[in-house]
Amino acid sequence: MKRLCGLMMFCVGAGMAVKVLIPTTLALLIFIIGLLIIGYNLFCHC
Repeated sequence: MKRLCGLMMFCVGAGMAVKVLIPTTLALLIFIIGLLIIGYNLFCHC
């Protein structure tokens, strides 16, 4: 279950990272980086 949640968070973060091409706020950038890190840790380190 942790792997599934991790993969989901990583994919959401990666999809939101595409939005970086459009001007973005610092809070959104921190949220994207957080999702990518948490998703990676849950998926790869279980």
